[in-house]
Amino acid sequence: MAKQVPTSRLARGTKLGAVAASSVLRTQRTRLTMRGRSEAVRAKMAEESMIRTTEQVVMVLGTMKGVAMKLGQMMSVLDLDLVPEDHRERFQKRLAVLRNAAPTVSFAAMRQVIEEDFGKPLDVIFAEFDAEPVAAASIGQVYRARLHDGRQVAVKVQYPGIDVAVRADLKNLAMFRRVLQSAMPWVTPAVLDELRLNMEAELDYRAEAATQLQIAEIYAAHPFVIVPRSLPELSTTRVLVTEYVEGKGFEEIRQLPQEQRNRIGEIIYRFYVGSLFTFNEFCGDPHPGNVLLAADGRVGFLDFGLFNRMDPEHVQFELVCLRAAAEDRAEDLRELMIQRGVIDSPQEIGAEECLEYVLAASEWCLVDEELTITPELASGAFLLAVDPRASEFTGMKQQNLPPEHLFSRRADFLTFGMLGQLGCTANWHRISREWLYDEPPVTELGRAHHAWLADRPRAAPQRARKKTTK
Repeated sequence: MAKQVPTSRLARGTKLGAVAASSVLRTQRTRLTMRGRSEAVRAKMAEESMIRTTEQVVMVLGTMKGVAMKLGQMMSVLDLDLVPEDHRERFQKRLAVLRNAAPTVSFAAMRQVIEEDFGKPLDVIFAEFDAEPVAAASIGQVYRARLHDGRQVAVKVQYPGIDVAVRADLKNLAMFRRVLQSAMPWVTPAVLDELRLNMEAELDYRAEAATQLQIAEIYAAHPFVIVPRSLPELSTTRVLVTEYVEGKGFEEIRQLPQEQRNRIGEIIYRFYVGSLFTFNEFCGDPHPGNVLLAADGRVGFLDFGLFNRMDPEHVQFELVCLRAAAEDRAEDLRELMIQRGVIDSPQEIGAEECLEYVLAASEWCLVDEELTITPELASGAFLLAVDPRASEFTGMKQQNLPPEHLFSRRADFLTFGMLGQLGCTANWHRISREWLYDEPPVTELGRAHHAWLADRPRAAPQRARKKTTK
């Protein structure tokens, strides 16, 4: 029998509460045998206790979908450092539930959503419609279909009642933090506030269709990026229709030779991070289920429900802060953050702590050397920056990062996590100097990208920064 999505706040809270209760008992027993403090964050938790708790939370998140599953998707990319190496393969199989292989809802129920929104039978809208979903995510499933004019399309359909479930999740966020901290202590009030601000927007597929069409037009004829065009005229609040992109999924990409993974990693970095400094906008939901490798070598990017357009002034602030960190200008960096209101208690934060905190999260793209990104490196940086189990930077973690910057840092961390999953190698700083210092590209992909930028129509979006001098 197909699983149904629980929608009431009480039902969803009770599921989480059951996990919390068993987790607390295991944690109390485990603490009796723990002595001292390990250098590695994951050594602060006993392996067996952590693994059981994490797997249980993963299973609950996968069946709940909504906000709970969104947190699980973040966990699947970033929290691997907490899992002992010899257990990671088993853990990754659990996490597959939270990517594009989530528990499915019956086709009959999903068909009803489509026909209710369109007000007509399915076969009137589509010439063919495959009843087996090709992907499943936090709030919907994706199907392959063919229009009557012959075009192949992807049809994303919201789970019945998911809007009610997400709103219940949003009301339960405080409870989520208490419950999920057993496996994900980095779920801080700031992370939850960011989810609260952005998650409900994902429920409006009409808005997503408009956004995706704009992004597809921005990246039209790009040499290595594909953004499938949406069809707003065939999209409703709960049904999103886009061009269909055929390609290899992330797990297949992970099996490719190192050179190919390096190339794909650079494309992912350019799309999810570079676009902020090029177009003042970026996708806020980088995760493996949203990336495909097409047969022609281009990389397709999917899912634009969480998308952000930033004020150029805010983008400029991030840029000058990164430059200050790259150049070890600790005092300048601290002063920038004080003026912006990021540091709201200056007496507690010294310049060196400020610099070291930024470097802990972003040094991978600020050091001028070739670097292989591993899961441990990616999740370790994230944990140092936000996780209360890591005692470093306690003062900086208590400061006030404005929501717009929290959203962009989240995208940065998740991109870093994806690159760690691929084990990519590059001189990331040399790539980033294109937008940090307006320097010419040094990679083949960079030269192709800049040639494309130069050939774009005059209506191309304005660059995010002014020309500056050191």
